[in-house]
Amino acid sequence: MSTGLILPKRGFTPQEFEQRVARAQTIMHRHGFDALLLTAPPNIRYFTGFDSQFWESPTRPWFVVVPLEGAPIAVIPEIGAPEMALTWMTDIRTWPAPVPHDDGLSLLRSTIGALPRRFGRIGAEMGREMSLRMPVSEFLSLRDTLGSSIEDGSPCIWEIRMVKTAAEIDHIHYICQIASDAYEALPSQISIGENEREAVRKLRIDIARRGADSTPFMPAISGPGGVPQIVCGPHDRTLEQGDILFIDTGSTFDGYFCDFDRNYAIGTVADEARRVHEALWLATEAGIAAAVPGATTDDVWRAMSAIIEEAGAIGNNVGRLGHGLGLQLTEPPSHRLGDGTVIVENMVLTIEPGMEYAPGKMIVHEENIAVTADGARLLTKRAPRELPVIR
Repeated sequence: MSTGLILPKRGFTPQEFEQRVARAQTIMHRHGFDALLLTAPPNIRYFTGFDSQFWESPTRPWFVVVPLEGAPIAVIPEIGAPEMALTWMTDIRTWPAPVPHDDGLSLLRSTIGALPRRFGRIGAEMGREMSLRMPVSEFLSLRDTLGSSIEDGSPCIWEIRMVKTAAEIDHIHYICQIASDAYEALPSQISIGENEREAVRKLRIDIARRGADSTPFMPAISGPGGVPQIVCGPHDRTLEQGDILFIDTGSTFDGYFCDFDRNYAIGTVADEARRVHEALWLATEAGIAAAVPGATTDDVWRAMSAIIEEAGAIGNNVGRLGHGLGLQLTEPPSHRLGDGTVIVENMVLTIEPGMEYAPGKMIVHEENIAVTADGARLLTKRAPRELPVIR
């Protein structure tokens, strides 16, 4: 565990979940939904606190129904009932899954069908950055026989989840600090001549030792003066004099992600790479300063883009300059022209300017922030203005 960090209490109180549901139901009323049908692990965890490594098995579907009034209802395989009973949930309905001819479908249909019908509409995970964790054929059967229309509930769900509670922000801050400390220590653990996989292995172990639960995302890539992409790797490439080493991490604590990168100079790098690194450091400062309540994601993009363009960017294959963060590595909104999301207090965002300054040579910065009434609060430890050196 990282020295000096205060470990947040794992899990959340029943009162926390009651407040989440009450706020969700207010938003559901505005969207005109009698209930939300949830199947994906992050959405189920958000409303129930339930988590399991068994999500890795695709055999059984799991459902949570959030009604317009009253408490959520879990409709789950029997195998999950003992653990679900340890959460704040009290209405837990089960079937002896797997039963391929009726894997919870009739139980789910009767559960939703018994709810009061005000709008005649059920919201489901059908849209932006959402996915159904049930067979599509069964979803279509439910839709055709339910009696209420099933429609895209993702705008409603994201409106609920984009604004974090204080306890959620504490969780994200904790994992951000763990990863920040490990990033700072990395130059003392690796040297020129090692390869990308060895660097990632050492960083992953250090992050776990400091208290992270998992690190499902850690791409790394190196190249002379910059890198061609930031989502793949590591590879067996040896770190050589003049390289930039890029490492990104999505590590978790109690289900919540950090998502930020660091860049390292391998020995002495070219002055041009240092100039671009400086420009991106300043663009990050501008993005952080622009992320205030009432601004839009377009405004944050423009603040960073102005500096990047002045620095001579020839491209940026990332497609945006940051995004939301929480129970998923990436969440809405996106910092890009046309997104138009209004930034409000208690959003958690990444600030991620990047630029390709020569063919195949890109550098990207990233920090994580929470939006407060007074502006952005840094959740990560700010990247050094000068490139850290690995010798």
